Amino acid sequence: QVHLAESGGGLVQPGGSLRLSCEVSGFALARYAIGWFRQAPQKERERISCITNGDESAFYADSVKGRFTISRDNAKNTVYLQMNSLEPEDTAVYYCATEFPSCMAANYEPDYWGQGTQVTVSS
Repeated sequence: QVHLAESGGGLVQPGGSLRLSCEVSGFALARYAIGWFRQAPQKERERISCITNGDESAFYADSVKGRFTISRDNAKNTVYLQMNSLEPEDTAVYYCATEFPSCMAANYEPDYWGQGTQVTVSS
């Protein structure tokens, strides 16, 4: 079965960094684009990044542009999200999800999600 698992979250001080991982199984990662999403209390779910399965083009929400970097390693079945210059506003549960056949429009609903990993930015 299709399975995605996020890891790497934790507690970090403002200005710090974290690297999240999304390990996938049950499908060929190279055939799918992967998006990163976050959900904070009392806020709507936000799509913050996506990476394609072809030329590995990357897309970022304005809220994280210049601070976050997405990458993928198909041989390891893993997608990464490097998060730098973290701010308290970045506190949320972070999820990865499939997008097919490429990075899709904002109204696209992914078919498969991971369980999420908590990121807390606080002094």
